[in-house]
Amino acid sequence: MKKTALMMVLVAAGMAHADEPLRLDTHLDTPIHFGRAGWDIMTRHSYHDDMSQVDYPRMVEGGLDGGFFVLYTPQGPLTAQGYASARDWAVMRSVHIHEMVAAHPDRFELAFKADDAARIKAAGKRVVFQSIENSYPLGTDLSMLETFRRLGVRMAGPVHFLNNQFADSATDKPHFHGFSPLGKQWVAEMNRLGLIIDGSHSSDDVFDQMLALSKAPIILSHSGCKAVYDHPRNLDDARIKKLAEKGGVIQINSVYLIKREDNAAMSAVDDRLEVVDQLTADEQARLIADYQAAAAGDHRPRANFDMFMQNLLHALQIAGADHVGIGADWDGGGGVTGMEDVADLPKVTAALKQAGYSDTDVAKIWSGNVLRVMREVEAVAASGH
Repeated sequence: MKKTALMMVLVAAGMAHADEPLRLDTHLDTPIHFGRAGWDIMTRHSYHDDMSQVDYPRMVEGGLDGGFFVLYTPQGPLTAQGYASARDWAVMRSVHIHEMVAAHPDRFELAFKADDAARIKAAGKRVVFQSIENSYPLGTDLSMLETFRRLGVRMAGPVHFLNNQFADSATDKPHFHGFSPLGKQWVAEMNRLGLIIDGSHSSDDVFDQMLALSKAPIILSHSGCKAVYDHPRNLDDARIKKLAEKGGVIQINSVYLIKREDNAAMSAVDDRLEVVDQLTADEQARLIADYQAAAAGDHRPRANFDMFMQNLLHALQIAGADHVGIGADWDGGGGVTGMEDVADLPKVTAALKQAGYSDTDVAKIWSGNVLRVMREVEAVAASGH
């Protein structure tokens, strides 16, 4: 099929979703591919062939209207040089997002406030919010939050897999037993600037302090339920209830649903994928070949779609339909058997309806809840309190 004909098909498919609920995912790691040699978001890819899960054709197929595209930075040394390198890395990720949108202005649009989302969908475009995963690139200069806000960032989490200058990670040994003094200032500055606080990857102590310190509701952009699988990245029922009581939302992940032993070959591939936008075409080809070989030899049990829905339905039972959403961690480790990429998302809506959730509930889960939190965060900033 010629490219023009394909685009006509995609536009028609997109119009078919026009009257359906706005669907946003709060954690899209897809910007790792935006600077990648030879990769085009307008081309349909597959994870098996190039290790990507989100592109325009699959967004149209799955009815995904957009979401929060992530400026992810791997944790490095807590030094002036480390901070400077991380800052440059994160800024370039934002630049790549801007460049992608600028290259396809008829298909994507940057979003800066909650009300932008419905307007962009109505115009037949995909919604591009930005978020920061790991505030390490800020260094010790909180004025950098304003810089990233001007670039379009509207959500940020303090930490990733390792402790940093702001807080303890859920997957590291306690150091501050919550936030550092700088981290508590980070919370105040996030509120002042109207940026959503993201508790995913934070330790339980940090989560507790977020709820206590933040003047606005918080979000967990890609987390799960400990009652389904007991992992430090997942949240226990008592904390999920406290999150809901404070007006927050847990966006359900498709990772940490089942115990999986370490696999050295797959871990090595994942490490190389983090810097795929810095690889040549030949290096990418070697990465894909190594991934396919490692995957063929990976016989560990894998989570499936039913397990993902168990996670989602448990969160809904504990928190209620006003406090749950979806952040599957696409292009960042997400995906399960039966839901491999965003083209499979209609299965989620169908399963929610089968479980008895109304159209109103489904609309809240897909976007209403996160946008409500965003409006509350905007209101706190506007009030100056």
